[in-house]
Amino acid sequence: MSFFLGNTALHDCAESGSVEIMKLLLSHDARMDKDAYGMTPLLAASVTGQTKVVEYLLTRSDIAREEKIDALELLGATYVDKKRDMLGALQYWRMALDERHRDHKSIIPKPTTDSVVAAYENAVEVKTYEELDELISDPDDMRMQALLVRERILGPAHPDTSYYIRYRGAVYADMGNFDRCIVLWMYALDMQQKMLEPLSPMTQSSFLSFAELFSFWMSDGRGRPAHPVEFNDIMSVFEKGVAEIEHGMAYLAKLTPEEKARMLPSEKDGSHFNRTLTIMMHLVCLMSRMKKKLSPEQEFSFKKSIYKLVQLKPRGQKGQTPLHLACSKDTTTVGRYPVCSFPSAEVANLLMEVGASLEDVDVEGNTALHIAAANKPCKLDVMRVLLNHGAHLDMCNASGRTPMQLMKNATIGDVCSPLEYISLQCLAAKVIRTQKLPYKGHVPAKLEDFVEKH
Repeated sequence: MSFFLGNTALHDCAESGSVEIMKLLLSHDARMDKDAYGMTPLLAASVTGQTKVVEYLLTRSDIAREEKIDALELLGATYVDKKRDMLGALQYWRMALDERHRDHKSIIPKPTTDSVVAAYENAVEVKTYEELDELISDPDDMRMQALLVRERILGPAHPDTSYYIRYRGAVYADMGNFDRCIVLWMYALDMQQKMLEPLSPMTQSSFLSFAELFSFWMSDGRGRPAHPVEFNDIMSVFEKGVAEIEHGMAYLAKLTPEEKARMLPSEKDGSHFNRTLTIMMHLVCLMSRMKKKLSPEQEFSFKKSIYKLVQLKPRGQKGQTPLHLACSKDTTTVGRYPVCSFPSAEVANLLMEVGASLEDVDVEGNTALHIAAANKPCKLDVMRVLLNHGAHLDMCNASGRTPMQLMKNATIGDVCSPLEYISLQCLAAKVIRTQKLPYKGHVPAKLEDFVEKH
């Protein structure tokens, strides 16, 4: 029996580290099948660092030499990144070389490649005992070897490949080497967007990590000065995020009813898409903090990307647009660590500058002004920026309530003089609605929708 990822009992046993149960299953003719990622139980044990299981399976004659070599090399990579045991890693990589050369008439050479990965500092895999011995003098070379080995054997689609690239980047960030972190994380993000389905939680996690890192850099804390964030770095991440939103919308639009029925609840209710969109709002917020330092060309590029996002017309949970999210207190919560605080007048203003509609409503008929008014506490600067861009104070939601009626901790007088923002046309539409006067077919079709909203 196998589960939806192709895991058999042998896989689970290999990952848990029980040699005795492994022997029992094999004595009852359990098969060494591959899972959905092409992993055998032996490779699964190597990836999880179950050394005793690996050593037992290596003694079996029914396992090919090539698989034994891969298992030993993977186990070495696991010793580097998971166990942090460099000498142990060298031991298993040496055993892998021994296995490659065990039969002089049938040597199995290590695969060669003409290309190198800049994110790995152009490192190449060692092929000789001499090169292996040289690794011990440079722990950083060892770490790059582990990433190279894992990517070659597991492939870019396996979750562990990008996970350990991101892990290594995080370690560099903790050491203060932020440039190396950015390069590795960007490489992992490119890999995820290329290999995984749009809106994958793993890709979301990468975007969130970038947002948290940029936020950390920009903030002063515990006597630590803020670290300058390169515009090109944050812009590159945001552009990849907009592409993720675009591909995600296309992916969701072409799903068949049968495919939708098989989706997880979190996918059905749009929470994966909503979370990705929310993370993009945090990136917009972070970029807005840099606005004063941008050159005219950079500011144009920045607004052009936000314009592209707005033109996609993405909708989060409950039908919320990016402008709704910018005006909602709930947008603040996106991960374990604080990034930006919402509602944000700065983000709302940027979105409206590039064409975000003030009249778009969510599934409950709320405009962005309704959302801003309902916040507790209500942020008056957000209300003002929406009104100054032409938001309607007297527009009703599906429950027949206006933004003025939703304000809890303030009155409309604290924000503005209502007469400055309520036109004669609005007052006339309100009278038609409250007096229940017939208007459909009596006014131009263009005005029917306007009256309906009042």
